[in-house]
Amino acid sequence: MAKSFEDNITRLEEIVSQLERGDAKLADSLKLFEEGTKLVNACGKMLDEAEQKVVRLTRGADGAPVEAPFAAEE
Repeated sequence: MAKSFEDNITRLEEIVSQLERGDAKLADSLKLFEEGTKLVNACGKMLDEAEQKVVRLTRGADGAPVEAPFAAEE
């Protein structure tokens, strides 16, 4: 079962905290860093997918709301 975005962020925060303390052995730090990198990539993918689903409402010529694709900022 895939973890939620919130679960991934919580785990990522735990990893960052552990790495910032600096008390883990090198091998353990590398494993934590690798896990963190995977979580960042997974969260980025989730955000990209969510962004593609976002629509913004605009007013049509008659004043009624119209759904339009979300324009990504460049």
